[in-house]
Amino acid sequence: MVGGGGGGALRRVGKYEVGRTIGEGTFAKVKFAQNTETGESVAMKVLDRSSILKHKMAEQIKREISIMKLVRHPNVVRLHEVLASRKKIFIILEFITGGELFDKIIRHGRLNEADARRYFQQLIDGVDFCHNKGVYHRDLKPENLLLDSQGNLKISDFGLSAWPAQGSSLLRTTCGTPNYVAPEVLSHKGYNGALADTWSCGVILYVLLAGYLPFDEVDLTTLYGKIESAEYSFPPWFSGGAKSLIRRILDPNPDTRIRIEEIRNDGWFQKNYEPIKEIESEEVNLDDVNAAFDDPEEDIEDAFDDEAGPLTLNAFDLIVLSQGLNLAALFDRRQDYDKLRNRFLSRKPAKVILSSMEVVAQSMGFKTHIRNYKMRVEGLNANKTSHVSIMVEVFEVAPSIFMVDLQRAAGDTSEYNTFVSNYCSKLEDIIWKFPMEKGKSRISRYHA
Repeated sequence: MVGGGGGGALRRVGKYEVGRTIGEGTFAKVKFAQNTETGESVAMKVLDRSSILKHKMAEQIKREISIMKLVRHPNVVRLHEVLASRKKIFIILEFITGGELFDKIIRHGRLNEADARRYFQQLIDGVDFCHNKGVYHRDLKPENLLLDSQGNLKISDFGLSAWPAQGSSLLRTTCGTPNYVAPEVLSHKGYNGALADTWSCGVILYVLLAGYLPFDEVDLTTLYGKIESAEYSFPPWFSGGAKSLIRRILDPNPDTRIRIEEIRNDGWFQKNYEPIKEIESEEVNLDDVNAAFDDPEEDIEDAFDDEAGPLTLNAFDLIVLSQGLNLAALFDRRQDYDKLRNRFLSRKPAKVILSSMEVVAQSMGFKTHIRNYKMRVEGLNANKTSHVSIMVEVFEVAPSIFMVDLQRAAGDTSEYNTFVSNYCSKLEDIIWKFPMEKGKSRISRYHA
């Protein structure tokens, strides 16, 4: 749901003109599209019927779509409608142009307290609205929080959300992303969905203010042990108010953990808080959702077989990226700017590049998180004394030639450079071998 429109051959799905692929998930592709009647830009999630049925995902996806239609709030991505053909299901979503909050943290590191508080206030507003509708997200993390063109937060990806049956109070499915999951979810004894979401919100607040995770271990057993005992520490720049609120949220005992209504009354939270003006109540009709699964239209285009690929860089992008003309350092006050990123070229297919880099990073003891053609690599340094985080992205610069961009997100500069040297030396098979210049070491070629 993120990225620009245009580019590629246009096709029609009902009243929507469909452009290029802007995202890809396990069961779906997301395409840029435009409503030809209103001119509004939308994101079109395209799901393959046969894959859904093969993996017995129909009921789960139908529930996710129904939940998104039910939850209409300014801080939740809006689902407009659902269409279907004999082979595909098309989910029409609000088009969000500001990217993921995750990417903002990767690019800029920790946020200042005012910005972190504003995003947290909007997160709590959206989550509270979901809970009031009986919906528990269960996978809240910065990757699932988008930003619109005004910088407002939008909760997305309700694929793991729960909509408990009448009379059921506890949830029992263990799900979510390990670093953000509440301790009671790990206990397999049943948990309150609202309190589990609240814990995840606390982890997100910590990440916004710190630039890294409070609970972060390569070994899952160690990670879960630290989550269950709420074993973490605050960096020195956290204010007293922020620390106090986070301690009350990251309480491993759900019975004494702060509730959302108490968060709203907290002094740190209240600063410059402007309650969101909720969308006027409207009747939600699920007829199109039911029809999409039960009675597909015969005349809707089915030709959606193109593969999503990495972003393609144009000539201007390449000029900006070239070492001699890169003006970024003029706008970045850090003296070590030139040491923060590295690049290399490869003739291997983009998916092979990314999978190879993932395997190598994991063999070095780092965790990886892949989304489209971006990968976050993170873990502790060799001495296990500090956190290191690197962002990797693959771009197409010419047919069958790809550029890999590595950028430091967190950690000491010298540790980052050591990591890159070790990492690239293990990636010899995918790096394009230029003719060697006499007197230059192999690794010098990989530096931007």
